[in-house]
This record gives sequence, structure tokens and C-alpha cells, in this order.
Amino acid sequence: MKQPTGSYPHVRVRDDGRAVVSQAGSVLLVETARKIGLDRAISAALAPWRKPRAVHDPGKVLLDLALAVALGGDCLADVALLRSEPAVFGPVASDPTVSRLIDTLATAGGKALTAIRAARAEARSRVWTLAAGRAPDADGRVTVDLDGVLVVAHSDKQDAAPTWKKTYGHHPLLGFVDHGPGGTGEPVAALLRPGNAGSNTAADHISAARLALAQLPKKYRRGRQTLIRCDSAGGTHEFVAWLARRGRWLSYSVGIVITEAIHSHVLKIPTSVWTPAVETDGEVRDGAWVAELTGDLLVGWPKGMRLIVRKERPHPGAQLRITDADGMRITCFATNTPDRPIAELELRHRLRARAEDRIRAARSTGLRNLPLHDTAQNGIWLEIVQIALDLLAWMPMLALTGQARLWEPRRLRFRLFSAAAQLVTTGRRRILRLARHWPWTHEITGALEQLALLPNPG
Repeated sequence: MKQPTGSYPHVRVRDDGRAVVSQAGSVLLVETARKIGLDRAISAALAPWRKPRAVHDPGKVLLDLALAVALGGDCLADVALLRSEPAVFGPVASDPTVSRLIDTLATAGGKALTAIRAARAEARSRVWTLAAGRAPDADGRVTVDLDGVLVVAHSDKQDAAPTWKKTYGHHPLLGFVDHGPGGTGEPVAALLRPGNAGSNTAADHISAARLALAQLPKKYRRGRQTLIRCDSAGGTHEFVAWLARRGRWLSYSVGIVITEAIHSHVLKIPTSVWTPAVETDGEVRDGAWVAELTGDLLVGWPKGMRLIVRKERPHPGAQLRITDADGMRITCFATNTPDRPIAELELRHRLRARAEDRIRAARSTGLRNLPLHDTAQNGIWLEIVQIALDLLAWMPMLALTGQARLWEPRRLRFRLFSAAAQLVTTGRRRILRLARHWPWTHEITGALEQLALLPNPG
């Protein structure tokens, strides 16, 4: 009888393979960057920092770093993944060249950041135009979610400090455009802050909101076509007043901390006044009700602000807070949207929770840690992370269909980008032959066909 040798077949390994391309599915990101003109936009933006006799274009180097981060890299040296596949990514700069560019851009400070952000805004406008009905502004409105995230530092870095969660690191404030239930989201703001930065610092929320709005096409600066959402960290008088001054073209939905005055008013609301909360499908949300607060509570707040409170039975095992009432979890938010049912407004604000999904995707795409020492250098790194997240949002929006459009970065890497291929050269053409047995080869080829249908940048 033949004896079993184990659960897996035994294979011999050699290091003399040729014409084999790993991460061949990443050609999707390369083709997306080319079709939307992102490579040209970044190259033009960083042209002032290209030395006369330089071999490598600064824009190409920065985009290469973003591609490496999109594929799972978390430091500058991970650009070596691209350098090993010149047939897909072209010539890639050496590690010292990459490091020198980051130092140069960091020294330039705000000018370099402004140039990179302008290139991203230009590409974003083109992407949304190409995406048409699949773009986040397809219904004529854009929703921007602001939220903070803690980034732990495992070594002493500039501006790293103890955080409110008793960790050590930084506390960036991020902004994402929500793609709705049929998509993911894309970053539009990243404000690097020390770890001890306050959660409810109005000046930081204003700065992040300005960065986010600058990424949107100018047509969304009228008619309240843009909605800013954030949690109670943004519920300060100064930030709400800043939003209210732009009320002719900007809507807001901002969480408010439950104060003693709000708590006492909630206790006085008659049972008949409470309205059942609703789910996204229009059905009543079990065990949740909403009501609008008026009167003295609005004194000192901007004119036209509505204060809406929700009470809900806590989930099993959840602990009640001192601000809760009658065994119910109490939350509150402010908005300037008039003439809409409060249950609909509460559902709109509750969907802000999708920002947590965007933060999870950012953590797996270069934001697990800040790899550089100086704050200015890490500011450039945050822009690289945002470019990577842009590509990971734009490629599915332009090329993928069905459930594949909802895939988060880790699933995109596992199923699409990690596909291997054979490189075949015939005449002057180079062809990537994807593995026929790979379960998601048809997703890759189908997406490439969709990208091929898009017009080339002018």
C-alpha cells in the first residue's frame, strides 16, 4: 500500500523562472491612472521640482509609490515590487532617488502639497465625468464625511504624542466622499495632527472641510448640493457657525454632544411626539424613535439649525451612559436641511457610519503607521496614501460591476492584483497571458475591456 506523504503535493522550487509576472492584475491600476490622466496631471504639477538632468520624473516616482501602497506596501522601500516588473510599470527609481524626492517635496512644504492636491482634483473631475451615472454625484449631490483616526507610532517621530486612547502616535483628521450603497468611497482630505490633538477642535474641522471642498468640482458650491457629515467631535459652535455661513450652497449634518439641557428636554418629550425611525428600505426601525427639539436649546446656534434627537433600545450587552434616559440610548445631531421628515434626516445622518469602512480601508492602505520621521515627510506620505485610495476607488467605479465594485482593498489585492501572468513578446507587442485557472481572471479581463472603451485624455 502506498503511504500518504501529506495533505499537499510536494514540489521542487527553483529560482530560474523567466517571462513570469507577479501582481499582473495591478495592470488595472496602471491603466486606470493612464485613462484618467492622473500620470500627466501629477507630472505637470511636480515639474518645478524636476532637476534639469534628472532621469526619473518626480510625478512618475510619486505615482509609483502610490501604486506600491495600493498593492499593500507600507514604506518607501516597497516600491521595489514595481521595480521588479518593468514590463508592467516601466522604469522605477532607486530607493535613494525616491528618498531624496520625498525630502525635496517635504522641504517645499505647502507648495508641494498644493500642487499634488490640485492634480488629484483635476483627475477627480475627469473620473466623475467618465463614470457618469456611477459617479458619487450622479444624483446631483455629494456627501463628505469627516472623521478622525488614531495612527500608532512604534518609534519616536516628530509630533507623535500620547492619544486620548492612551496609545502613542498621531491623530489625523480625514475626509471621504461617500459613494453610497452601490460603491465605496474616496479620500478628499487628510490633515496630519499630533497625537494629543483635540477631537473637537473647530479650527481643524474647518481646515479639513476646506481641503475636502477644494477637491470637488466648482459646480457643487451652490444650491446646497454638498453635504458635510461628522460625529459629535464636530458639534462645536464655531464649526457649525462656519458651515452655516455657507448655508446657501452647503448642507450639514453634525453630531451634538448630549448636554444636561438636552437631556432634561428629552425627558419632557411626550410619547405621542416621538416618530419611529426608519431603515434604508423604508421599513420601521425596531426599537428606535426620533423627535425634533426646539425652543431655548437653539439659542446661540445659527439661524435655521434643526436639532434632532433619537432614542433607541441599547443592543444586548451594551452599557448605558449617564446621558441616556429611561433605559434608552440617546443621540443628537444638528442640520440645516429644511422641510424634510426628521426620520429621513436621522437615517441620512446614521449612514455616516460608512466612514468607518473607509477608515478601515485606509488602515490597510498605508495608514497603519506613518513610516517617516519628520512631520513634513509624513504629510507627503498622507498624500501618497490618498492617491492610492483614489485609484482603489476609481478603478472599481470605472471598470467593475456588481458586487465586485464593493470590494475593499484587501479583497481587490487577493482576488485581482495578485494574479500571475506570463509575459509574451511578439514583434513589437508585449502581451500578458493571465492564468486561465485563476477564479477571477474574467473579472480582470472584463475590467480591462471597460477601461479600453474610455477615451484617452486629450
